[in-house]
Amino acid sequence: MAWNWESFVFALVAFGILYWLLSKYAFGPLMATMEERRKLIAEQMNSADANRAQAEQMLAEQKQVIQDARKEAYQMIEQAKQTSSKQAEEIVDKAKSEADRVKEEAIREIDSEKNKAVAALRGQVSAMSVMIASKIIEKQVDEKSQEELVNHYLNEVGGQK
Repeated sequence: MAWNWESFVFALVAFGILYWLLSKYAFGPLMATMEERRKLIAEQMNSADANRAQAEQMLAEQKQVIQDARKEAYQMIEQAKQTSSKQAEEIVDKAKSEADRVKEEAIREIDSEKNKAVAALRGQVSAMSVMIASKIIEKQVDEKSQEELVNHYLNEVGGQK
């Protein structure tokens, strides 16, 4: 196998011409297409990063909104508890005051009825005392008759109840 310098030079010139033609007509458009593709990919990556950042911001905002809603709901629940406690206390206080009023009224009514009964009883006792005294004066009886007369009138009074 002999080394042929002419073939080598011819191949070298052909390679140079082919490289020049490829760089003028193929590499330029190919490199331009690849550069466009690189720019498009970089743009898409930047857009994806911006979208991701925007999504994270929206997620943080949504979390804050949810947290605020929870706080508000908790405050509403606490306010409802306080309101219901106050209403319960008011109802209990009203019931106690009404019970005290009814009790006082009942006590006054009982005292009034008791006083009426005592007054009526005193009236009856005084009337009976007068009647017994007049009977005793009429009869002028001895002790045994007087005792029978008192027992008789006491039985009458006991039967009138």
